[in-house]
Amino acid sequence: MNELKRSSTLALAIEHYRKSPKFRSLAIKTQKDYFDQQNKICATVVQNNVKLGDIGIGKLSLKHISKAYEQWLQVGTRTANLRISALSVVIKYAMQNEVIDKNATLGLSRKKDSTRNVMWSKSDITKFLDVAYGEFNYRSIALICHMAYDFGQRIGDMRVLNWDNISFEEKRLDMKQSKRGAEVHLPISDTLIKMLQQQKEDFGFQDYVCPRPNPRKGMPHTPYSMQEISYLVTDIKKKANLCADLYAMDLRRTAITEMVEAGVDLAGVMQVSGHQNPQSVKPYLVNTFSGASQALAKRNENKGKDI
Repeated sequence: MNELKRSSTLALAIEHYRKSPKFRSLAIKTQKDYFDQQNKICATVVQNNVKLGDIGIGKLSLKHISKAYEQWLQVGTRTANLRISALSVVIKYAMQNEVIDKNATLGLSRKKDSTRNVMWSKSDITKFLDVAYGEFNYRSIALICHMAYDFGQRIGDMRVLNWDNISFEEKRLDMKQSKRGAEVHLPISDTLIKMLQQQKEDFGFQDYVCPRPNPRKGMPHTPYSMQEISYLVTDIKKKANLCADLYAMDLRRTAITEMVEAGVDLAGVMQVSGHQNPQSVKPYLVNTFSGASQALAKRNENKGKDI
């Protein structure tokens, strides 16, 4: 392995750190968490198609890290903060070995890992899909987001759906969730089935429902990465004049919260969401004016007229 220098890339610094006694002394779970997150750190594009892992450890700046952190927040606050921790230990390792003299992560203002409750309005979703479906190069992104909302599923699962998961005859989606391994069986709306039929005409020759539309010459069609989805969703939001704080991952929360507000019981919600424990659905029980109005209206029906 090459000697670790100030000009060495972050990726090489991580490689050195993983071979150090300090890394090997960590708990196995911590090692695995750092290993997984550091791989994703290196793959994060921060400027002009330059990946974080390709930047020299001595040139790594707060600006680079802040840009990466904003992207990671779209996956989740806990994940974003874990990646900063996984990055910081490598920078500290380089400092201890007198390769660099400052920790660029120290100036970063981390967000608290509180429960996120941002939701899309019907108008937001309509405007977003109008723009996304209006351009061929955005259509796969439109479908990923449309399905995440319609089915109440995670963006990560929608991006890798295969045509085998979809039955056009039965208008049905059958899939196994990647996070918990839950199997869900969901009806497909008439509107969505039309969009999928058009997608099938254009991309039915390969496996993925929502592939990148323009692969490099001679290369197969492959799914978008979560990072690419984040970039493209941001572009579409700007064109649709939508709030920057709306993330694609919020579509699942929006769908589940709408079911709860509509009076769907927890068993029904869990059939759609794939949750296996009712406690997991509690974060979606958000206090809203419409929810309170429905609850009071039902109470008033039972007790008679208002006093």
